[in-house]
Amino acid sequence: MDMTGSATSVSIVAHHGAPELSKGQKTFNSLIKQIEASRASLRAWEQVNTSYQKRYVEEVLPLKQRLSELKRKMVHSLDQAWSQLRLTKPEKRMISTLITGLTEEMLAENDDDTDLKTFYNKHSGSDFDDEMTAELEDMKVMAEVILGIDMGDDDVKSSDDLVQRLAEAFMSERAQAATEAEVREQRKITRKKSPKQRAAEARQQAEQAELSSSIREVHRKLVNALHPDRERDPQERARKTELMQRVNLAYNQKNLLQLLELQLELEHIDQHAINNLSEDRLRHYNKILKEQLGQLKAEISEVEGAFKHRFELDPFIPLSPGTAMRGLAEEIKGLKYNINIMDRDLRVFADVKILKMWLKNIKQSATGWRRDHQF
Repeated sequence: MDMTGSATSVSIVAHHGAPELSKGQKTFNSLIKQIEASRASLRAWEQVNTSYQKRYVEEVLPLKQRLSELKRKMVHSLDQAWSQLRLTKPEKRMISTLITGLTEEMLAENDDDTDLKTFYNKHSGSDFDDEMTAELEDMKVMAEVILGIDMGDDDVKSSDDLVQRLAEAFMSERAQAATEAEVREQRKITRKKSPKQRAAEARQQAEQAELSSSIREVHRKLVNALHPDRERDPQERARKTELMQRVNLAYNQKNLLQLLELQLELEHIDQHAINNLSEDRLRHYNKILKEQLGQLKAEISEVEGAFKHRFELDPFIPLSPGTAMRGLAEEIKGLKYNINIMDRDLRVFADVKILKMWLKNIKQSATGWRRDHQF
């Protein structure tokens, strides 16, 4: 993870006599800004993880539990009305449709609920387990035909088994691809290289050595100035020990920006030195900063993906810490609205006349009722 212990800002400022920055200087400043923005994004994700989790546990989960209880109560009330009240055939069909939709939605979250299966089978004219078996067989055939994966009938007996089998197949495929790539790379290494290839490889190695040398030089200067073993004062030794840990961590992570920030913080370099970095040195620094920025962006992507997976959010919709919290607030608002609607609807079962009017209204606005009740 990128370190942010120092608040000292690094940037190149134009000289009075030369107001225009060079291309390398502009690139340096741009990379610094992007790295700082990525650091801020990572900090925001760390903060939102805590606040989102707290609100999710304290508000969302209880609301979901309450809504689930009301849906189950609605299923029982609808079935009781279907069985006991004098209703027309169209009204009974409407009730069966509502029960089927509600139970199907809840069984999608827990397909082992035998109580819900009984209601589903009674009102859908089908058998839930038979449907799931048929659906699983279709998915297995699709996986075998389209993906070429042998499902193995004895091993795949549920959708969870199927997901596991697919994951294993993809991991095996990846491992095989990695092995094949390694074999090809080894063949390239053992194959006699052309003079052009050897020259390109030598240039790449020389450039990498120069980059390592650039960051090693900054590290060496800081180590020489900070070495705590040379300090007799206990407090100063403790301060330098903490700084040395930051320096070494930044060096191990090839975190050039952190090392430059530490140099500025400790006044080992000043703004004049930053402004007058040579073009050669800038080129080396910019190369390192680009790599650092790429690592930060990859880390942000990983954090975002883990967050979406943890809270079962759509993996394909772009998300930021800000939109995550706004989305959570909208989810809470929606759950409260649906609970109020469900509470209101459950009151109609006390009077058959009101129930009949309710069914009539639902028939006229079936889409709205389905949306409100999430099925």
